[in-house]
Amino acid sequence: MDFKDLKLLENQLIPVIVQQFDTKEVLMQAYMNDEAYAKTISTGDLYFFSRSRKGLWKKGETSGHTQDLIELLIDCDNDCLLALIDQVGPACHTNHRTCFYRKVDIYK
Repeated sequence: MDFKDLKLLENQLIPVIVQQFDTKEVLMQAYMNDEAYAKTISTGDLYFFSRSRKGLWKKGETSGHTQDLIELLIDCDNDCLLALIDQVGPACHTNHRTCFYRKVDIYK
């Protein structure tokens, strides 16, 4: 699918959920712009758009904690991507396996 056919956020980005392909563990959520999407498709490496750095970044480029892309899926509304990957090392910049390591206390 062409990037132009995706339903983007107002900032021209699309959210990407990153999931370990075999365990289905959700590792992180990031964003892609048109350049990150094109580079991911053409290379098989995961590229994202960093909102804080305002630029393209390749996952694992500095940390060595790479993500080998297995499959890239588009949801039914064309407004979110799911990257099935094989994670090498921690996925989170805090050195945790996943970015989702903190729980919210729920009171009923």
